Amino acid sequence: MKILLVGAGGVGEAFCAIASRRSFVESITVADIDLAKAQRVASRDRRYSAIELDASEAAAVAAAAVECGAHLVMNAADPRFVMGIFDGAFAAGVHYMDMAMSISTAHPDRPTELCGVKLGDLQFEKSTQWEEQGLLALCGMGIEPGIADIFARYAADELFSEIHEVGIRDGANMTVRGYGFAPTFSIWTVIEECLNPPVIWERERGWFTTAPFSQPEIFHFPEGIGDVECVNVEHEEVLLVPRWIDCNRVTFKYGLGDEFIAVLETLHKLGLDATEPVNVRGASVSPRDVIAACLPDPASLGDRIEGKTCAGTWVTGLGRAAEGAAPVPREVYLYHVVDNAETMGRDGVQAVVWQTAVGPVVACELIDAGVWSGAGVLGPEALNPAPFLDLLAGDYQSPWGMEDRTPKIDLR
Repeated sequence: MKILLVGAGGVGEAFCAIASRRSFVESITVADIDLAKAQRVASRDRRYSAIELDASEAAAVAAAAVECGAHLVMNAADPRFVMGIFDGAFAAGVHYMDMAMSISTAHPDRPTELCGVKLGDLQFEKSTQWEEQGLLALCGMGIEPGIADIFARYAADELFSEIHEVGIRDGANMTVRGYGFAPTFSIWTVIEECLNPPVIWERERGWFTTAPFSQPEIFHFPEGIGDVECVNVEHEEVLLVPRWIDCNRVTFKYGLGDEFIAVLETLHKLGLDATEPVNVRGASVSPRDVIAACLPDPASLGDRIEGKTCAGTWVTGLGRAAEGAAPVPREVYLYHVVDNAETMGRDGVQAVVWQTAVGPVVACELIDAGVWSGAGVLGPEALNPAPFLDLLAGDYQSPWGMEDRTPKIDLR
């Protein structure tokens, strides 16, 4: 497979590190607005090359895809560039994959009750065009969204006869030495998803919103991470899962911590989360870009990070029963845990970006082999989970786990 990889940040670098061990990769053209960064990432493997590219220009993306003979455009840029890259891949007539979908716009009058433009809406509007051209746009194929959605599909196919709730739960015990505040993922993306009104889906109500950081709960994470308080956050899984999985409710909650939430709330109060440029002594700058520039690059933090990160899918409902027997309540947590020491030792990249990048590489391999196929705008839960999970735990040596938990009686 020939891949045009757009974005040479932490996730793009991790994608290239993981892909360097896979024989299905014929070439990867690493594209970034910063050519030096793209060249550094491309230096990992003789099959890689680097180009300079403005990802906001669909025509430029299309031209680059055609020039390098790409079979697939992999979007590893932040969400503000989604539509330029997505439209560019379509114009070039090649398949597309991303790890975050087109950004949302809050409801103008009731933002914490009603949805405005939802995550991914701009892409789903064009699904018919992709389908008519026989092109696949596999959207939300990172870790969350991505592997978490595949867990939901696996639970529906193999574990449950009836699903009540699919709840994505993310937590970690990671610390960053030497910094008072240092997000392990793009602060631009963190602000976008954490300060927007979170979305919940229920069968009777459809999609609706609530206040940021609402409905806190203590969730127990495996492999020594322990209890973490998690809160509602806007995320693509809530927009993807109900389209393909029959269930009653879908939620996403993230373990952020009181200090992290306080910093984000302060940024919001000061208007420093804004993306519209302001004039500063004759220079036009975006406040959010200034914040990103002042914080350490998450990709550079690997040797300062200690601990593990966990992404997973908590599912409740009625389990599958033997023929003639009545199904009984079941509750499971399917999860993927990554230790920073392991990913640094294996690939020299920190755990959060490595965990985000491993799923897309597996997905590319399945598409290249013809195991996964389709047309239109699809989420990961639209595809067969078994070959993905087998390859992830097998050849990629990144095992996933499942815990059965004591179900609460719920007859919804």
